Amino acid sequence: MSLGSLIAKARKDAGMSIDDLAAKTNVRSTVLREIEADNFSNCGGETYARGHIRNISKVLGIDQNEVLRIFDEEQGSQERTIQELLVENSVMRQQQENRKVSWKTLVIISVVSLALVGVVQIVISNTPKNVVNTSAAQESISPSQSATAKPSVKPSAQNTFSTGTGVTVVIDTPKGKTWLFVSDAQGRTLFSSQLEQGVSKVFSSDTQLNLKIGNAGGVDLTVNGKKIPPIGAVGEVVSVSYGVNS
Repeated sequence: MSLGSLIAKARKDAGMSIDDLAAKTNVRSTVLREIEADNFSNCGGETYARGHIRNISKVLGIDQNEVLRIFDEEQGSQERTIQELLVENSVMRQQQENRKVSWKTLVIISVVSLALVGVVQIVISNTPKNVVNTSAAQESISPSQSATAKPSVKPSAQNTFSTGTGVTVVIDTPKGKTWLFVSDAQGRTLFSSQLEQGVSKVFSSDTQLNLKIGNAGGVDLTVNGKKIPPIGAVGEVVSVSYGVNS
């Protein structure tokens, strides 16, 4: 007796119609008729066919293992994978076939990618270049522009600062460092910084030089070639001015 005949006999012995069995197993009536005719092609594959047989056997009260053995013998089932066994016993789900991407979708993705690349290139090409060659920029400025842009303080050497030649002040720091600010009669700043101990600076202007010294006792002054007596104590802040006749 074939498997289909065995199932049909068990159904009839249980007093069930095809529709009754379909309602209890959730297997379509058409599929049940094909199973009883030994046609398992529409069960959705071997794994689902074995699942249907298990459900039918449970409802009809017949030996599931014996029914599955007959199914394997009749259908010539090959050795089954662990995955198929897990699916059959509801341990894992049957993997669905990977969805295929249509050629239209690929075309749209390509067009969008090209458009994004184009936008990025346009943005980059229109971005202002902030890096400036300083030496080239300085060379492009004419002498008249330079005179306008900067104060007319002319450091003729590293330690000399001048806006004229009427009055000259030399400041030395043999006793300690000091903060120093120097400006001329027009308010132009010649120097504003700290002097380390042991340095010497020369300042000159047309009519007047104004000095503010942060450590008056630590410096020596020479004005128009004449040594000046100490102008204050160590750590004392002193402001002095010298002119052409000083």
